[in-house]
Amino acid sequence: MEMNKIVVFVLGPDRPGIIATISKVLFELGCNLEDVSQTILQGEFLGIFIVSTAARSSREKVLSALQKQLAPSGLFVHLRSMDAQAYSQAHLSEPFIITTVGPDRPGLVAGITEVLALNNVNITNLKAVTRAGNNRLDYVMIYEINVPPSVDYHQFRTALHDRASELGLDINLQHRNIFEQIHRV
Repeated sequence: MEMNKIVVFVLGPDRPGIIATISKVLFELGCNLEDVSQTILQGEFLGIFIVSTAARSSREKVLSALQKQLAPSGLFVHLRSMDAQAYSQAHLSEPFIITTVGPDRPGLVAGITEVLALNNVNITNLKAVTRAGNNRLDYVMIYEINVPPSVDYHQFRTALHDRASELGLDINLQHRNIFEQIHRV
């Protein structure tokens, strides 16, 4: 039996039990929950779920069942089919972590992401938050990125450091394996 993958997006006001509700509905429909990423930003829940289903027609069943359970709580549900080919191509890249810290001001994310886009580097995860410290607000960004083999690493690193300097940011770029070893608890 061929399995189809769908991406489930859930967005709305946070409350306890959202993940429990979603995972129970998916389980009861015979879906396999393969990947999950969820976060809460200023009281707003966002969850992305990669789900494999046994039949293409079950996509509508999944959407209907999730909407029935989540809509009363003000949660929005969206589904789309997943492109398996795009997923397999992403695994040819090398994973890196970029961290930046500097005074908060408009344009910091735009400045760094422009360099990433110009170098065909994909952002797989981004966390950007304002933190108070030493009588000022610092903006901390952590990017998980995939760098394709075609990228000139030296040129890319130089471009990142130049842009960070223009923006007044301290920047660090490490291969994910090194980052994980250094930050292992």
